[in-house]
Amino acid sequence: MLVKSLSSVIFKCRSPRVIGNIRIASAAMSSSPLTLEALTKLRNDFYTDPKNELAQNTCTRFDPFEVAISRRKADTSLHVYNIRIESEAKPVTNQENSGRCWLFAALNAMRLPFMKKYGIEEFEFSQSYLFFWDKIERSHYWLNNIVTTAKQGEQLEGRLVNFLLKDPINDGGQWDMIVNLVNKYGVMPKKCFPESYSSRRSLHMNALIKTKLREYAKELRDKVSANASDEEIQLAINRQIAVIYNIVATCLGTPPEKFNFEYYNKEKAYNSFGALTPQEFYDNHVRPLFNVDSKVCLVSDPRESNPFGQLYTLQCLGNVVGGRQTAYNNQPIETLMKVVKDSIQGGEAVWFGCEVSKRFERKNGLEDLDAHDYRLVFNTEVQIGLPKADRLMYGDSCMTHAMLFTAVGTDDKGNPRKFRVENSYSDKEYDKGYLLLTEPWFREFVFEVVVDRKFVPQDVLEVFKQEPKVLPAWDPMGTLACPLCSKE
Repeated sequence: MLVKSLSSVIFKCRSPRVIGNIRIASAAMSSSPLTLEALTKLRNDFYTDPKNELAQNTCTRFDPFEVAISRRKADTSLHVYNIRIESEAKPVTNQENSGRCWLFAALNAMRLPFMKKYGIEEFEFSQSYLFFWDKIERSHYWLNNIVTTAKQGEQLEGRLVNFLLKDPINDGGQWDMIVNLVNKYGVMPKKCFPESYSSRRSLHMNALIKTKLREYAKELRDKVSANASDEEIQLAINRQIAVIYNIVATCLGTPPEKFNFEYYNKEKAYNSFGALTPQEFYDNHVRPLFNVDSKVCLVSDPRESNPFGQLYTLQCLGNVVGGRQTAYNNQPIETLMKVVKDSIQGGEAVWFGCEVSKRFERKNGLEDLDAHDYRLVFNTEVQIGLPKADRLMYGDSCMTHAMLFTAVGTDDKGNPRKFRVENSYSDKEYDKGYLLLTEPWFREFVFEVVVDRKFVPQDVLEVFKQEPKVLPAWDPMGTLACPLCSKE
């Protein structure tokens, strides 16, 4: 009775009230509580349909996603394609309990021409090497953003600073961040800088770094408030980064300045690369085969606020101070699909970002809008109930994972019907580590592709000459692949 009376008081209040220092706005409408009679009717209506009880019996014992899988669709989805890159690499990689998919996908694309040229049967670039430098650079970039926003007068309680403090650093990333890392630090074989516990399971290392960064954010904002000189602030950042470096080096190990790489080729002949820095290794042996600077990033954001044919960037999104700016060339989804097909036809795999978990039938590795029949189980549509643009605006969709396209299947007219995808969850899942992604799913849940500029029409390339429109830091197109795709 007390709850009902209190509800009546709250919802009938028409004028703003102040409790302490908090101003409570007047209710826009008179809301009604759920009554016991209404809830009883919902219960009776549920059991009126026997199918609901069958669904309840099943879903209370098993994963509802598994229950909703369409057997008919799974049985008709064949991992066969008429356009493929020349050969796929081994082994299928495994990011384990980390969000490094963007690095894995990029290095998986990079290793293909390298393995072909040097006749190597199995090979991986060191994902942990770029991961190490990204942690250092990302922390430095974030601390500088803290200083910049403080100097701009952004309040601690404001949305931008609150956004920065909520998640100072995670494992995810974007294509232009890869370009920054590779151009500055080069690459090295995985055998020369292997995995560590914290590269495989990054949660606790990240927690340590985040706590220190928030501590340092207060120190830097206090210095700005006290009108400290730029030199004093820079000295503070240098001292802070030294601590971050120690944490990262302790958890991941310290990358060698130079390395020797020895290997056997397919003919079992011994070969070696002499003492090289990672930068020399990339410049001399990898860049001629896979040049990150020749790749361009196209996105498809269908919101009316962001017209196609325009260039966009995001506030505070990056990883290297003074590095390449994150740039999104927004194009219709058909353009993305075409350049993917042309790239694969030209023998080059394609890095891409998507929302991996929607309509994902994990057992068979199927990404398809009909992979699950939620309406049959729950009597309502879910996951694709809203158009793509509305899902972005209402927080129900964003890029969460990066993978690699390696093949495409087309219809009689040459239009893509399905795509083969190399994932980074080991060869123990799906079709020996590969997924099948259909054309309708591509339209709904693919957001970003990276291809060589030679496969992109000239009018699309011209967009990169524009001054980019700056989107707010919290815009869904700034979601990194993949802070949420860790299997932990």
